[in-house]
Amino acid sequence: MEFLLTLKRRGIGDQAVLRAMDEVPRAHFVGPAFTDTAYADQALPIDCGQTISQPYVVAYMTEQLALRPHHRVLEVGAGSGYQAAVLSRLAREVVSVERYRTLADQARTRLRELGYDNVEVIAGDGFAGCPSRAPFDRIIVTAAAEEVPQVLIDQLAVDGILLIPLGPHGGPQHIIKLTKSQTGALARERLIAVRFVPLLPGQAKEL
Repeated sequence: MEFLLTLKRRGIGDQAVLRAMDEVPRAHFVGPAFTDTAYADQALPIDCGQTISQPYVVAYMTEQLALRPHHRVLEVGAGSGYQAAVLSRLAREVVSVERYRTLADQARTRLRELGYDNVEVIAGDGFAGCPSRAPFDRIIVTAAAEEVPQVLIDQLAVDGILLIPLGPHGGPQHIIKLTKSQTGALARERLIAVRFVPLLPGQAKEL
């Protein structure tokens, strides 16, 4: 399939990640107007002015998380639910927080209909994470922030990995990978350049 070949050509080598990308039907996570281009390597618009990330970025961030079957994952920014669906194939449990109730409800319904029953979608403030379910082995943020929210670092388990796009809104952004040591110290790596919608505080009052 051209979809997987494109990912491989761009450097995605983890067979489990490629299998998860192959298993999750991306066309179910885009609007009817975009089903024909669902598998193109590009971001696509979804409701509430948000986007579904391009497949390469989804696969790349998933690969960087180095997921294991026992891991519990927090996702900030459920969007259409696509990234959470991919994560669910590789981890024991995924908790996804979405500030737009419309998107949260749609993602929850879509994931349930597709049988991804180890994902819980919560409508809430992504900046707050999900303290009642912490700590998490992995945290992935799918919107760009100007700095890493301390509350998310606090919810990361020892030996955990946090991925977040950092950079000014409308300016250059890079995915930052933080790994928490046994002492709580953070190792920081700057990964690929990206362009994400902004991470906004609070739960949306409308939508």
